[in-house]
Amino acid sequence: MARPIAVAITGGIGAGKSEALAAFARHGAAVISSDDIVHRLLQEDANVREALRERFGEGVFGDDGEVDRGAIAEIVFADREALDWLEGLLHPLVVQEYMSWRERLAELDDPPPVSVTEVPLLYEVGGQDRFDTVVVVTASPDVRGARSEVAAEEREPRLLPDTVKIAQADFAYVNDGSLEKLDDFVQAVLKELTR
Repeated sequence: MARPIAVAITGGIGAGKSEALAAFARHGAAVISSDDIVHRLLQEDANVREALRERFGEGVFGDDGEVDRGAIAEIVFADREALDWLEGLLHPLVVQEYMSWRERLAELDDPPPVSVTEVPLLYEVGGQDRFDTVVVVTASPDVRGARSEVAAEEREPRLLPDTVKIAQADFAYVNDGSLEKLDDFVQAVLKELTR
């Protein structure tokens, strides 16, 4: 079975992980985003929705019955125990989903050579062992602040510093330039992985 090379993209808030993921997709890699999986779980998974209702109450649901991610963020970023609970609920489900996705890719008649998963908290949760290769995307604090709607000080204290991630990664990119330069980096990584 020709199993695709499993690549993880990680990095800080506003570093450009999603843009890097899109670049990998443009160059033929199969891609999946942990954030997208989380969004789908919040909207569609009845067990997740019930657990949220039991823990946080109806206030985390909008008038339309959809999960209000902003309301959840307000709670969990002010309460470490609540954040730990939420991550304990969601992380195993996210891992299960992207691992199942990778298995389905491997079973295809013509599997892609590379699969790429965006995992924001890869090193923080010890997930790097689930991948063949890790790509860290970083950017200067000013650039990241301009790109992100979430105040870095709300989320950064529990994240590993970029220097620690870069030291452990197979590839690292400082994403302070153009999308073209990011694209060139992604092409170079794919060339290296598939040669």
